[in-house]
Formats: sequence, C-alpha cells, structure tokens
Amino acid sequence: MSAISLRNLDISYGQTKVVTGVNIDVAEGESFALVGESGSGKSTVLKAIAGLAPDWTGEISVLGQPRGHKVDRAFAGQCQMVFQDPYASLHPRKTVDGVLSEPLMIHGLGNRSARVVEMLQAVGLDKRFRFRFPHQLSGGQRQRVAIARALMLEPKVMLLDEPTSALDVSVQAEILNLLKRLRREQGLTYLMVTHNLPVVSFMCDRMAVMNKGRVVEIAPASALHDGSFSDPYTQALYAASGGNPDRKEAP
Repeated sequence: MSAISLRNLDISYGQTKVVTGVNIDVAEGESFALVGESGSGKSTVLKAIAGLAPDWTGEISVLGQPRGHKVDRAFAGQCQMVFQDPYASLHPRKTVDGVLSEPLMIHGLGNRSARVVEMLQAVGLDKRFRFRFPHQLSGGQRQRVAIARALMLEPKVMLLDEPTSALDVSVQAEILNLLKRLRREQGLTYLMVTHNLPVVSFMCDRMAVMNKGRVVEIAPASALHDGSFSDPYTQALYAASGGNPDRKEAP
C-alpha cells in the first residue's frame, strides 16, 4: 500500500490553475522529494494533501484512505506537516509545553506531561526548554519544537516544506540529521519539498521534478550521483546545481 497516492491532481488558487495532472506514489517508509524552482507548485501539493489548499480535483489518498478537502481529526492522527519558517509556525504567546500539549488536548489524549517530556527528548531538547516561549529559542530550537509538535499524535506520514531553508547554515545539518534519525526510529514516511539537491541526495530515496505545475520526471535520488536524468529541464536543474551534489554528511 502506498503511504501517499496522488492521481490526476489539479490545484487552483481562484481562477488560476497552479498544479496540473500530478501522479505520484510514495511507498510506506520512503523519503520522497518534490524539487524544482520557486513557483513550480511543490509546496502547493503539500498544502493540498494537508487540507490547506482545498480547491483541487483528482484523487489524494493517505495510507489507503481517500483524502477530503478539509482537515479532519482522523487525518491529523495519520499525517502532519512541518512548515518552512519556525519563526512563524509557533504561537508567540504559548510556551513550548502549551504548543506540544495542544494536539493532545484537541484529540482528548491523556498522559500529556510525560508525552511532552518524551517528545522533547526525541528531538534533542532538554526538559528545561519546556516552559520557554518561542522568542527565547534559537531558530534551530524552534524547528525542533515544530517537529516535536508534528510527532505528538504519532503520525506515520510527515509533510516537510523546506524544513531547513529558513535556518542558519550552521544548524541545517543538525535538523536534517534529526529528521533522518526520526524516520529510522519511528518508521516514518516523508514527502519533502526542497530546492536543494544536496538535501535530496542526503535525505531521500526518490524525487519528482516539477516545472510550471507539472511533474516532468520521477527519478531515484541515486541519479544525482551521475546525472542520469532524461528530461531536459531536470538535466538543466542538475547542471545548475554544479553537477554531483552527493555528500558524505548532511549538507
């Protein structure tokens, strides 16, 4: 069974169609990237899956369940999203404890205190961070909290929208290593949006290349090692990245 299945997906903003005819299958446990230039429709695909871009046609399935056009509780327990900007995604007047407890309260789940401490530890934050406010955290610490919040309901699918692009270069590798470890330890499936091909090489198994709202090629991430792409746009994107973006460690 596919963790995520998209069939003939068209997405519009008002009268403007921004994504056309997307067909993608992401296997359970896979890390799959959507890559392309800014404005190619990558993040819009994630928003449609998450229920944040409701004007779409086609089919979206997550873990075998057809996706509706709105956010629902059952879906939230299966799939969560981590946003690009950790400075905008956390409520400035809520402590870390409040941010992490909120999903448990909404879903009527108990054992909240222990779960908050456990999840802080899972993302590499000491319990002394528990009652701090977002303005008292660095960008990397905020993104760790955002990842912890996404994991509070124990989803199996994570949508990652450029999760490191708003961070200082010095902490990007730390967050990527954290995501890679969490995927391994918790059996997660990732659908990641990024424009950074070294991140794809480090994090992902396969990639779909988008151009002007369409998927022009689906290829294994190993193609980044030798440039074995078939579509001219993908070849140009690869060349613009400087060729082989492979890394021994996180970019």
